[in-house]
Amino acid sequence: MNKSIEVRNPRTGKYDYVIIPPPPKLLAQQCNRLRRAQFRWQHLGVEGRIAALQEWKQALLSARDQLIEALVNDTGRLSVSELEIDSFLHSIDRWCKLAPDLLQESAKNTSIPFIALKQTATPYPLVGVISPWNFPLLLSTIDTIPALLAGCAVIVKPSEIAPRFVAPLINTLNAVPNLRDVLAFVEGAGDTGYALIQHVDLVCFTGSIATGRKVAEAAAKNFIPAFVELGGKDPAIVLETANLELATSAILWGAVVNTGQSCLSIERIYVAESILDKFVEQLVLKAQRLKLAHPTVESGEIGPIIAEKQAAIISDHLLDAVEKGAVIHCGGKMEELGGGWWCRPTVLTQVNHEMKVMTEETFGPIMPVMAFSTVEEAIKLANDSIYGLSAAVFAGSEESALEVAQQIDAGAISINDAALTAIMHEGEKNAFKFSGLGGSRMGAAGIKRFIRKKAILIKTNTTDDPWWFDNE
Repeated sequence: MNKSIEVRNPRTGKYDYVIIPPPPKLLAQQCNRLRRAQFRWQHLGVEGRIAALQEWKQALLSARDQLIEALVNDTGRLSVSELEIDSFLHSIDRWCKLAPDLLQESAKNTSIPFIALKQTATPYPLVGVISPWNFPLLLSTIDTIPALLAGCAVIVKPSEIAPRFVAPLINTLNAVPNLRDVLAFVEGAGDTGYALIQHVDLVCFTGSIATGRKVAEAAAKNFIPAFVELGGKDPAIVLETANLELATSAILWGAVVNTGQSCLSIERIYVAESILDKFVEQLVLKAQRLKLAHPTVESGEIGPIIAEKQAAIISDHLLDAVEKGAVIHCGGKMEELGGGWWCRPTVLTQVNHEMKVMTEETFGPIMPVMAFSTVEEAIKLANDSIYGLSAAVFAGSEESALEVAQQIDAGAISINDAALTAIMHEGEKNAFKFSGLGGSRMGAAGIKRFIRKKAILIKTNTTDDPWWFDNE
């Protein structure tokens, strides 16, 4: 586990960075150190923890340029890296604002007049977070911030594919002693993540189904909770009454932002057959206006494919689709530029559910469009998937869209927009099917996952309870 790992630059294809995973003994020692510090962190109280996180935010603002540079080297894209940092900083403020009310202890009367109830909570001492490469900073902290505010210590293992942001982030932590003692980042691959699970009390994982299953099984063996958010194959349904100008713009963004490298990406599009041609024409026109961020990060909106293995999957899905009769209207192939792998926004028609591009997670800027003749058929197609993360519905009336949305097996449905849970985190949602396991990371539940509730039942009188044995 302590062998060095070389890291590839997605823009150049060169291996220009090295990380060294901790040996097992050092990882165990680090977890023990975090556990010892957690008691003091918990007893700072929520206001003390808020103060520490706000102090960290100021250090992060001072290191913004270094973090952006690291994220650009990790991912090859600029504007999304800036958005990632802004979203991270916003999440600190948002959770700091919400935490006092959400973590407040309460006392109340019960259905039995002489029994009072005091509701308290205890945080899990040490939370492990295992995060992916597509949004390296944001997804390594989306669970970390609420866990810290709940009173937990946290250890994070980011992806070995995009780890460069860790060094400048640790530098900011060093400026906040209270936080430095209860938050740590460790570098490494899957074996480091597996070892981490052996030392924590709760694990949060974001990534693929295959790895997520291993994480959940390892957690179950240790009898600890696991919250896993896995892949998606998010559908968009465009009804005959939809505003096509709005629908094509929203779907294009939802499908290709971050070069489609998001579990919330729109990956399959079902359009009423009466408007199919017009929809495709508008979508293709807009897709063709987007440019690659090459030769510089400022050159366009579409960054490189971050993980080389993902480029191979995208190529395989496109080849499979074409061989089975799909028609490419724009894009349609992987390009090697400057050593990196690139894919222009791609629109496909004549697709069906025999093709990988309609059934397996592609994780690229690919937009397969399929016609439907009835709303019932559209819903059936949308639900014909092992995934159930998110979806989108476009219609001329909110009522029509909501009627369809209620029948889609997915945890979050955007109405007349796409991928809204990437922007707005207030709504609680669960992943359906193989897209995940465990409570919502959005809404109030996002922080309550990290505490164990205690019910303290208080007898308030001195007389015998009516259910006691009669000893007279």
